[in-house]
Amino acid sequence: MKIKESSRQVLVCQNRTCRKQSAAKVLAAFGQLSPSEVEVVASSCLGQCGNGPMVLVLPEEVWYNGVCPEEVTTINEQHLRGGKPVERMLYRKFHRLSK
Repeated sequence: MKIKESSRQVLVCQNRTCRKQSAAKVLAAFGQLSPSEVEVVASSCLGQCGNGPMVLVLPEEVWYNGVCPEEVTTINEQHLRGGKPVERMLYRKFHRLSK
């Protein structure tokens, strides 16, 4: 089954801990840069408190943690537009380094 591109979402946690770590700025950066076929969503807690700001790309289920507003351009260009997750920025709890 092929998933339509329009079903892609970028969830940016906006819960208390992530907001203290500039999650609102990360959300704003995604909103300005992301392709129109990607929905940017201000999410509630993603359950990874203390590791934020947390970003989850769906439907691929790719997790990024500790995302700075300045890093959004890299995720946007390489992952959202280019189709390749930014390996050095992946949340290691859910993603292992490829060799």
